[in-house]
Amino acid sequence: MSNAHSTPAAGAGTLRRELGVFGATMMGLGAIVGTGVFVSIGVAAGVTGSSVVLAIAIAGLVAACNALSSAQLAASHPTSGGTYEYGYVYLTPSLGFSAGWMFLCAKSASAATAALGFAGYALLVARVDNDPLRIILAEVAIVALVLIVIAGLRRSNIVNIAIVSITFLTLGFFVFAGLPRAIESAEQHLLPIFPTGDDGRRAVPAFLEATALMFVAYTGYGRIATMGEEVKSPARTIPRAIITTLIVSMALYIAVGVVGIGAVGADNFGDFSSELVAPLAIVAESFEAHGGMWILSIGAITAMLGVLLNLVLGLSRVALAMGRRGDLPHAFGKLNKSQTTPTAAVLLVGVIIAALAAFGSVKLAWSFSAFTVLVYYAITNLAAIRLPREKRLYHPAISWAGLIGCLSLAFWVETRIWIAGLLVLGAGFLLRLAIQRSRRNPNQA
Repeated sequence: MSNAHSTPAAGAGTLRRELGVFGATMMGLGAIVGTGVFVSIGVAAGVTGSSVVLAIAIAGLVAACNALSSAQLAASHPTSGGTYEYGYVYLTPSLGFSAGWMFLCAKSASAATAALGFAGYALLVARVDNDPLRIILAEVAIVALVLIVIAGLRRSNIVNIAIVSITFLTLGFFVFAGLPRAIESAEQHLLPIFPTGDDGRRAVPAFLEATALMFVAYTGYGRIATMGEEVKSPARTIPRAIITTLIVSMALYIAVGVVGIGAVGADNFGDFSSELVAPLAIVAESFEAHGGMWILSIGAITAMLGVLLNLVLGLSRVALAMGRRGDLPHAFGKLNKSQTTPTAAVLLVGVIIAALAAFGSVKLAWSFSAFTVLVYYAITNLAAIRLPREKRLYHPAISWAGLIGCLSLAFWVETRIWIAGLLVLGAGFLLRLAIQRSRRNPNQA
């Protein structure tokens, strides 16, 4: 461990601790229950068929190892920044920077996609088809949520609880309304789990790719660790909140996957993921319950807002940590006078997300997100392995399993995707070098 990098650079203080177990859990669920459940299950079903239910479970097990690594790291080092900070403290500055940069790149694009998704679903409910209006509505949502985050964590938490509650009600409707049809068609649509013959041999790579894609759907629990500086009694609260978040989300994902595929079949479910509306909304339209598509569209709207809110929170905390250490300009490492919000970091994140959303078609491949977050959590597990014995909450075998799982899955995405990810990482190191040089030579033009 490098003592020179064990603490952040001195800044304007630390954030107030305002989140308890319930609030932290709801933040984690708000980050997870979004594009993961409304989109990625359909995408993964299109890749691997009915075995997507097993892919959801295995991805959840890999995520569980990562979650336990994140929990003990956050409990031992409860500050803003998540794996960016853990990399600095327990590994090397280069690995810490790699985690922070990959997180900023992937999740900024994801936030813009969530904003555009919200706008698209909202216009669908209003029966309006207007691309310029979709961009305007996305920008309005970004500005509104940035202002909520600037107002402080307490208000952000209240808004998040309301959003998550509505989303869970709509998903509960989906599961219970579709269960009779899923049971009726279960044998036809859920079996066999894997095809036989040549299709069976081709199914193994597809299954591993789908598992990697589904892994992304769980990674919102990391938001709790990223906001560790704002959690009350972190050594007790963070592990409980992360574990609770993962158990609830895994149960929800499996229930939605079984009902969705059982009701309409994996092929149809996969095809629906390419539609303009949420695939769950199209599946719900086939249920006997009236208004299913409308109800699920409302759920998709609130889910996208929840994802956007939590990404603004998480991204701003990583930007805060990077500003404190000098990997971003120091202005982004400062807090407001009340020590409740990194205002400059929030505004930076808001501007980046708004700029990406302005293109109107942010087509970030889910595979790119899969690769970047798998690298991110590989670094998390590696940092957990380096924890001193007295700071460990769990056996290091859990972190080794998480590390091996992440690295094994990362390179099952398309070759061009992980090559692009490595190029993006290289660009980040060039930017970091430029910032450091400008700091050493402040008078250089």
